[in-house]
Amino acid sequence: MHLRLLRLFLGFAAFAWGVSVFGVFLSWPAATTALQGLGARPIAYDPMLDYWLRMAAGAFALIGGWYLVLMIWPRKFHAAIPWFGALMVAEGVILLVHGVRLGLPPFPFYGDTAACFVGGGGIWFLARYAKP
Repeated sequence: MHLRLLRLFLGFAAFAWGVSVFGVFLSWPAATTALQGLGARPIAYDPMLDYWLRMAAGAFALIGGWYLVLMIWPRKFHAAIPWFGALMVAEGVILLVHGVRLGLPPFPFYGDTAACFVGGGGIWFLARYAKP
């Protein structure tokens, strides 16, 4: 039961991070439209911003891939699971501090922060159940 719940949290994290893969492949206009849907103001094209978008999206998608690996083989990689739970909690702290500092509106700030704290906390708490 606990291992299934851990896998559920890991799958949630895999999806939450992995959905960023779309940012690697979207055209610049499609990407900026998506970002505006999440609350950004219009963004003029800048090659360096285009590059950073792909870099961040690729990194997030690769992190999501590791959560997927942990979900599929939790016993094999049991030693890494608490670290990946802590990674999400740390990201939640970063988002909370800077979201408050910047006075961001609730959407998507609250959801992102809550996903990190709930997902990461669940992974961290349940990590012990992955030991062989």
